[in-house]
Formats: sequence, C-alpha cells, structure tokens
Amino acid sequence: MNELTSYFKGKDMKFSEFDFHPDIEKGLKIAGFREPSPIQEMAIPIIKNGSDMVGQAHTGTGKTAAFGLPMLDKLAKGEIERALVITPTRELATQVADELYHLGRFAGIRTLTVYGGVGYGRQIALIHKGVQIVVATPGRLKDLYKKGKIDILNPEIVVLDEADEMLDMGFLEEIKEIFEYIPQNRQTLLFSATMPEPIKELANHILYQPEFISVIGDNETTNNVIEQRYYVISENQRDEAIVRLLETEKTDKCLIFCRMKREVDRLTEHLQALGFNAGGLHGDLEQRDREVIIKSYRRGEIKIMVATDVASRGLDVKNVTHVFNYHIPFDPQSYVHRIGRTGRAGKSGQAITLVTTEEFKELQRIQKEVGADMRLATIQSSEGIDASGLEYLEKQIRDTDIHSDASKMIEHMADMDRAVLLEKLISKFMSIEQHNVGSQIGFDQNTVDDMMQGYVGEQKATRNNNRRKKRR
Repeated sequence: MNELTSYFKGKDMKFSEFDFHPDIEKGLKIAGFREPSPIQEMAIPIIKNGSDMVGQAHTGTGKTAAFGLPMLDKLAKGEIERALVITPTRELATQVADELYHLGRFAGIRTLTVYGGVGYGRQIALIHKGVQIVVATPGRLKDLYKKGKIDILNPEIVVLDEADEMLDMGFLEEIKEIFEYIPQNRQTLLFSATMPEPIKELANHILYQPEFISVIGDNETTNNVIEQRYYVISENQRDEAIVRLLETEKTDKCLIFCRMKREVDRLTEHLQALGFNAGGLHGDLEQRDREVIIKSYRRGEIKIMVATDVASRGLDVKNVTHVFNYHIPFDPQSYVHRIGRTGRAGKSGQAITLVTTEEFKELQRIQKEVGADMRLATIQSSEGIDASGLEYLEKQIRDTDIHSDASKMIEHMADMDRAVLLEKLISKFMSIEQHNVGSQIGFDQNTVDDMMQGYVGEQKATRNNNRRKKRR
C-alpha cells in the first residue's frame, strides 16, 4: 500500500454542492451543518463516486458525517440497500448510530447498534426486518456471522472506523474473520488516526484500489489550540493537586485519566466525598452502568469523568474544557489521544499533567516525540499555611543547628528592627520549605533542575554500584 498523502480541494465548498437527497439535506440543516470540514470535503466526493478509501483523521474532525452523509444519500436514492459500520467500542457504536439516525431520519432510514452484553434476539430480529444501517462492535458481529444468524446482512458499503483503536484492543483477527463473511462486491472505507504497519496490511487485504486522504500532518502532533501544562509533584501530592486544580480552574466538563481501574474508583469516591460532581468509567463496570454514566456526562449531569484509557476509547463528548493526566500515559500516542478530547472544533482547551521527578524524563520524551509545547506551572494556595504546616515549620526551626556565622550576620544587620529581621528570616525559610507545608503544589523550575541533577546523580551511582557487584 502506498504511503498516505494529504489532499485538499483548494476552495471553500458548501454542502449544497454535493447534491444530496432532499431528505438528507433537511437532516443536515436541522443538525446545524453549514460548511464541510476538511475530511468531509475530501471524503464525500470519493465515497459518492463508489471508490474504496482510506481516511486518516482523529475523532472530532467530523468523520462520522464524512462517511455517513454519502452513505445515507445512497440509501435515500435507492442506490444501495444495506450498510455496515464497525467500531471498536459500544460507546462509539451508540454515538455513531445516533448521529446517523439524526442525519437520515427524514429519509426514514433505520439504524441499529449491535454489541455484546445484551441479548441476541432483538438485534437479530431487526436485521431480518430490513434495518438499513448496522453499527456494530467486532466481537458480537463476528459471533452473529459465525453462528449463521445474520446471513441476510449483505452490506454494499462497509466502514471500518477507528481502525488503530481496534488494533490496540486486539480486534484485528476478528476484523479479518468478519470480512470473510461479507460479499466481495462492496465499497469499503477505512478510517484511522494513525497508520501502523498492521493497519496498512489490513487495508491491502480488505480494500480494492483505494484512494487515500489525510487531515493529519506528516508528524503526529498535538493541537496548538490546547494549552499544555505540567506540575512536578511529590507522589503523595496527587490528590491534593487534582483537587486544587479542580477548585481553581474554570472547568465545564473535564476528563481525568488514571492508569488503573482501582485508582479510578478510589479517586472518584474521593472527589464525590468532597462534593465534586464526578463519575468513574472503566472496563469492569456493567454495560448498563457504563451507558448511564456516559449519557449523564454527555448531558452535563456529570461534570467530571475519571477514566482509564481503555474505557474512554471512542468516547467523544463536546465541550470538554480540561483534560487532566492524574497519571502520565504510557506512551506518546496515548498522550495525543488523551488531550485530543479537548480543544475541539476550534475551541481552546487545557491539558494538565501531574508528574513526579521519577516520571519527569518520560514526560520529556513524550514532549519531544509529539512536538508538544508544555509549560511548567505551580499551584498557589490563597488560604495560607494550615496548623499542621505551621507545626512542621516550627519543628524544622527548633531542630536546625546554629550556623557558625549566624551571630556575625545578626551583628551585620544590627540596623534592622529585630522583629522585622526575624519575620524576614522566617519568610525566607518558609519559601524554601513551601513544598512541604501545603502553600504551593508543584516545584518551580530551579527546584526541578536541582532535583533532576540529584536524580541523575543517584541513577548514575546506582548503575556504577551494580557494575561493581557484577565484577565481584
């Protein structure tokens, strides 16, 4: 397969130029569509022409309408009878089906979602009744085909959406098996944010002389309308840091990413106990509970979603103002996908990452690989030092050994009022100890530089000790 290439029309287009069926035009107008996005402008003519296509685009670029509108148009005009969309997750399947329903409702086009966790009966019955569009997840779809339950489903257009997500989730073999059941005389469309080799090989296997379009540059980079900050903290400051950020940032909807399911549960309960409107999302939740939480989040009934990467795949929610990385992601691609949930449709967004000194090198690697412009920040407190902080400082002062030159300094500053001198010296000490008394969360640049030098020195010493042990 040839490398993906970018393609642009070079002129501003209107949806009216695509000559859609009047009922599809009506759905478009009511849905608020005005001008096609780049992926729509590029994809729609190709799909209307009947060619196979590979499209490289992120979630949130309008790709559902990019493949959905020409597909609905063909159905409305009687050019095809059935279409199939395969998505990696139940949440994305529901979302895609909803959008297709609203765009095609005036043409009477019926849409069905097919996924696991619910009974087979209704899904099979509706397919046999002649529903025109099936939006399905790989596991349930393969199961239905394999058991001979949906032999009647012979789609003339097949869309493989979020192909790289399917690869990450281990669905590639299921996808290949599904295509063995689908007739060869079909139009096939593949969409993916990235194009790793297994996806290119899959495209070669299931597509026929496809056209290639992309709305992503040569390098995978982060959105420049997203302001990216990071806070270098101690491990025991994570909860306090995220709470302080939620209190001080002007958030509407926000996403907080954790690495583990148990951390999602613990943090969600902690935030709820503090009065925050938070919900948790991870793979161990029952399907019904997942759907309730996601719907509540979309409607704005839940303002804070705490989630793992896997659970949030395919979750596309509008007006997410902030993405918080409670834990740094494992790889640069995950970072791009995470923060891409904000800053949609030209709106600005905030991406905030918490890291410890041990994780700082990993953050620098991500920053370099994705070309991210990240800014170091600290979180200031307006409440001053609490009782425990004052107690800590008092102990530090009482336990401090007197420097041999301290009396000379006092004599040198004899012109200053003793009370003022004492206040200034204590203020200096407090500024040095501020990270330990709760007045500030996050280390400043000088402290980070000093800590990293010490950390690098410790790592070097450890490696040298290990080498010496091996020699013995």
